[in-house]
Amino acid sequence: MTNLAIAANGLRKAYGDKTVLDGVDLAVPEGTIFSLLGPNGAGKTTAVKILSTLITADAGDLQVGGHNPATNPQAVRAAIGVTGQFSAVDGLITGEENMLLMADLHHLSRREGRRVAAELLERFDLTDAAKKPASTYSGGMKRRLDIAMTLVGDPRIIFLDEPTTGLDPRSRHNMWQIIRELVTGGVTVFLTTQYLEEADQLADRIAVLNDGRIAAEGTADELKRLVPGGHVRLRFTDPAAYRAAATALSEATSDDETLALQIPSDGSQRDLRTVLDRLDTAGIEADELTVHTPDLDDVFFALTATAAVPHQSKENAR
Repeated sequence: MTNLAIAANGLRKAYGDKTVLDGVDLAVPEGTIFSLLGPNGAGKTTAVKILSTLITADAGDLQVGGHNPATNPQAVRAAIGVTGQFSAVDGLITGEENMLLMADLHHLSRREGRRVAAELLERFDLTDAAKKPASTYSGGMKRRLDIAMTLVGDPRIIFLDEPTTGLDPRSRHNMWQIIRELVTGGVTVFLTTQYLEEADQLADRIAVLNDGRIAAEGTADELKRLVPGGHVRLRFTDPAAYRAAATALSEATSDDETLALQIPSDGSQRDLRTVLDRLDTAGIEADELTVHTPDLDDVFFALTATAAVPHQSKENAR
């Protein structure tokens, strides 16, 4: 049986008459990346605050690192690290001094603190900048320092609350690699993010939180299969070929203005071959063929109530 780093059942939290979490269940196996997705105000940060002992739930059963945060918060804190939305880095002191401050907070000896700080600064490629004020660091460097500070206590479970917000694409990809390496080392990562590609790239399992409840949970592929809308799009330059194809593919949706046909498809090779065989039989050749399969953007918009603007599909040219 897989050991759970985090196990929650029926978590509830309200502020006055506003219910933020309304019966949330979570099961996060050790040594995995679990991602919690949701629109602003869905309750993601509240969930992290409860799991990391910063606030208490109004109701529900909860175990983090094998301990109950309500009855044994110190044991939970000894097992976890938290990197919040906003950097905990002190810009007035150097990167090394930030690390040594964390070592002091964890009651490490002076020698042990300096050893751990040096190792983590090297691991996160910050050795050259260690003696410089953290205020001079780039956004990506500050985020790396933030996670390095989180690791000073050697936590087994790390909460990353929107860790790449505001980073450029290169810094974001570097952060992804760091997160993967943490898990390779046996750490469990609980990730909240609004970047759907981030969850798709990193998470072993994903839960979509909406209006305080889990709307769906599963692997990225499992969630994508929940959403209909996969299709093949054929575009023609010859109106006669377009009309002939529309006749041969009677189930297709026609767009006379762009001379394009859209045929429902699950994106599989078998499905695509069937369409091409029917075109070949009719002696028709499309000028352009694209395949669309639902992605996490589609899942997010389908499962949350914030889809005020129609989502622009991503299509991969074939």
